[in-house]
Amino acid sequence: MFPTRIEIIPSDGIVEKVQAEVPLSTTLTITCLPHHGIAQTMATAVRLGLLGYNVIPHLAARRLVDRAQLSGILRDCEAAGITEVFAIGGDGQQGAGPYASSLPLLEDIAEHSGGRITAGIAGYPEGHPSVSGLDLLDALLTKQHLATHVVTQMCFSAPKILDYAALLRREGVKLPVWAGVPGAVPRTKLLALATQIGVGTSLKFLSSKGTLARKLLSGDRYSPGSLVSELMAQPEGISGIHLYSFNRLDMPAWERSDLPDPAASGAAPS
Repeated sequence: MFPTRIEIIPSDGIVEKVQAEVPLSTTLTITCLPHHGIAQTMATAVRLGLLGYNVIPHLAARRLVDRAQLSGILRDCEAAGITEVFAIGGDGQQGAGPYASSLPLLEDIAEHSGGRITAGIAGYPEGHPSVSGLDLLDALLTKQHLATHVVTQMCFSAPKILDYAALLRREGVKLPVWAGVPGAVPRTKLLALATQIGVGTSLKFLSSKGTLARKLLSGDRYSPGSLVSELMAQPEGISGIHLYSFNRLDMPAWERSDLPDPAASGAAPS
């Protein structure tokens, strides 16, 4: 089994769906989409935390209106047994409050929680449409002392993910890297949701790859099995899988041990 976290969207009815389909041993991350907002993310996270799930809510810096809101969120996290968040900048250039990026948010999380709540940060194997690669790397180097791990933006290429993790290590970013992988979903749903969850760049990259694009996006359903198999074959490259589920919650094949054991092919054990 490969360590896996499942990202869910805090839509109506998701708590009941999780209860019915997901074991309590599963770690869940709760995304923060613009049309839901932080309040819905936190309401879902708190409910699931109180039910006994290990939950990681996403906090979008530019959507926080003030530091008092952050303090309240951190209190709610502690009350629900939530010990980790995922800090991102969020959409748009102009923040709703004092946080223009994730760096000051990370600083306040560390200060207000006294270190009791840790944070993950985002990485971009395929780059970012509005930030240069050098600036992205500098930002990770600046933030890594306030974070515990990097989660990559959704990517369809194992070599790109592994090369990115190796690049971070060479450049001095020592944080563990979790690979952001799309779950097994209908192709039309993957395409429709891609822009909403911020992976338009990834799909533009994919569309330029011809055969790869046809392989991944042809037919009725995309499946991440081969991508995860490639990642599992080099377990020294990444620490686990961050699965973008699109709220399809059946357990992935590698969690069910349906995929071949990479150790059987001579790969180093994880």
